[in-house]
Amino acid sequence: MRVFSFLLVFFILTFASGQEHARDNTNAVLWQQRSGEYRALCFQAYNYARVSLDKQMKRRTKKPKCIIVDIDETVLDNSPQSGKLLLMGKSFDLAEWKQWTALEGADTVPGACSFLKYAASKKVEVFYVSNRDQSELIPTMNNLNRFGFPYVDTTHMLFRDDTSNKQHRRDLIAETHHIIMLVGDNLSDFSTVFYQDDKDVKIEVDKLATLFGTVYIMLPNPMYGDWEQSLYEKKKNLTENEKAEIRKEKIIAY
Repeated sequence: MRVFSFLLVFFILTFASGQEHARDNTNAVLWQQRSGEYRALCFQAYNYARVSLDKQMKRRTKKPKCIIVDIDETVLDNSPQSGKLLLMGKSFDLAEWKQWTALEGADTVPGACSFLKYAASKKVEVFYVSNRDQSELIPTMNNLNRFGFPYVDTTHMLFRDDTSNKQHRRDLIAETHHIIMLVGDNLSDFSTVFYQDDKDVKIEVDKLATLFGTVYIMLPNPMYGDWEQSLYEKKKNLTENEKAEIRKEKIIAY
């Protein structure tokens, strides 16, 4: 009996050790949902945006002025979806994500709606450039309309087409409008320069330091982001366990 019990425990532990573990995002999700610091940083970002907007309004432009904003973790808070994945022990899954956006239940990022309404009051148009799928357009518009966001229509919503690179969509807007500000939670929401091959992203940020808080308004997002992909050095089809090991290897310690 003791031998059987030992073997049973051995096989359970061996099986469990080989299983794929979902990413533990607990602190990141809780920080976004519960901390005052998160809200303070969001208000700080949008307060800077308002000051910058007022300065930009003093400059004459040939084209009408506009602002480009990302959606996820920039104007809508998706932390409940990340929280559900945590409780389910799952990693990101597109089908689960679309179930969430179909609910039209995301809350606003603090300060986002009031700032964009202020911009609209100054006759500054707002374009929502998002990597949400085209099938998510109507639920997203309903979600934004529930809070009274301005310029929520098919003209001002540019969702992902055949690429996640937003530059083509930004260029289309620039053909008819003067872009005075970009707001996002990823550097790729501002320019492709930050994630071009063989470039040190921190050096690129330093080169454009004066644009942050003026033309580029950055929102905090501890849960996910483009920055993480550079850690994996273009390795494809990594498991969550393999990603976790690589992240540990990249930590700077003494």
